[in-house]
Amino acid sequence: MKFVVDSNILFNFFWKNSTFRKICERRELEFFSPEYALEEIKKYKEEITKKAKISEKEFNNIRLDLINRINFTPLESYVSEFNNIKKLAEKFGEKSNEILKDVDFIALALKLNMPLLTHDKLLKEQNEIQILTIKEFIEII
Repeated sequence: MKFVVDSNILFNFFWKNSTFRKICERRELEFFSPEYALEEIKKYKEEITKKAKISEKEFNNIRLDLINRINFTPLESYVSEFNNIKKLAEKFGEKSNEILKDVDFIALALKLNMPLLTHDKLLKEQNEIQILTIKEFIEII
């Protein structure tokens, strides 16, 4: 089974006893995320280390582990879906900017035709891609 994961799910990988980290150990599961997510992880490094109560060295080691477990996909692989996302976002009216914040994740999920694991409840209101919370994902697997 293959899934796209957003940044917030990836952030959870840094927590001790993380459910997502345990899930990543299952060989029958394969995860994808835009390379852009690595930039977000870097951007929020200080916040992640503080909340996860880990040192910078632990952060770097966990980040390497994450890179080895997730297929980080370059922008060129899914950029062709951006126009579709723009059309999808227009359906949300005033909330369209919220959808566009996740453009990379949605575009990758569309391109790969895979469900997206996210905590974003707004994305549940569309029907272009399947959206799963971690709880729903665990029930499936």
